[in-house]
Amino acid sequence: MAALGVEVNVGNDDEETNTAVKVPERVLRRDQARLEEAERRRNVKESQAVTEEKSDFFTSTFNADKTAVEEMLSSCNENDRDKAAKTLEEATLKFQQLQKFLNDSVMFLTQYEIRQAQASLQKLQSSLAEKRDEVLPKKKFAFRSRNTGASKQPAPVQQTTVAGTVVVDAAASVDQCGFSNAENQVLIKQAEEIQQGDVLLSHLTNCKVRLYGCPSTLHIKNVRGCEILCGPVSSSVFVDQCTDSTLGFPCQQLRTHNTTATQIYLHVTSRAIIEDCNGVRFAPFTWAYPGIHDHFKVAGLDPNRNNWTEVDDFNWLAAGTPSPNWTVIPEAERICSWEAVGQAS
Repeated sequence: MAALGVEVNVGNDDEETNTAVKVPERVLRRDQARLEEAERRRNVKESQAVTEEKSDFFTSTFNADKTAVEEMLSSCNENDRDKAAKTLEEATLKFQQLQKFLNDSVMFLTQYEIRQAQASLQKLQSSLAEKRDEVLPKKKFAFRSRNTGASKQPAPVQQTTVAGTVVVDAAASVDQCGFSNAENQVLIKQAEEIQQGDVLLSHLTNCKVRLYGCPSTLHIKNVRGCEILCGPVSSSVFVDQCTDSTLGFPCQQLRTHNTTATQIYLHVTSRAIIEDCNGVRFAPFTWAYPGIHDHFKVAGLDPNRNNWTEVDDFNWLAAGTPSPNWTVIPEAERICSWEAVGQAS
């Protein structure tokens, strides 16, 4: 039986009539496979080159901006309070931009690079707080616990570290709102109260919280048995020491630390990070209220881009093996309709 093959016309140097040569099909398949493998290797090499280029750009830009903030702090003089206050405000803004730059870059950075940058941010944030205490009088913020007839309750600002990332302490000129030290209450903030500021929720037990607005950042710390739903957050959400709770929010990035037995209904446009967590379950964000689509625009979030399954566990470095510390909530168990509590005005 003749071998299967493909006829190929071959010409000679004397321009004689071409002769048909039958090339075995297995040779053609082998050549095709070789070409495809070469193309694959080329694509991998180009991808690695692009990643390395992005990483180099991040490192040089991050270090330059960090140095700029350090120089701003060193120039602050307590003898000129007005100038010092302005410089500190600029340094705080620069610091927040630096943190956002890191948040936007984690997709192509190694975990070592992320940890190094986070350590630098933590040190820089401490320097910023120390310099502010040195040259300006301290300001305390009041956090309101709001229920029917509830009175205002003052609470000090706390500096915390969440998933290796420093929670930014707002500058003296930036207002912060939220709820603190409440139990068995319904706590509500409307958009006009939030006004794209920082929101802190701390030391809450068995509370239902509804935030009908778009904060700049959202900090959730020391909560147990709570249901917390928030409108689009323009930058990051930081969760620390949360237990037996249900959370829901859209955001640019999520940092979760020291959290157990908690469900998170998430819309995130970059990646979520957990550390020192277990029993955390994720599902896509499903809460809605009148005006939420406008709040997505105000927050600068794309409602069609949700990476809620892209979760990095800093305690699980086994490549190719899923982390045991988080799972996806099965569709049959997901909450699709939420109880109406204090509808947005």
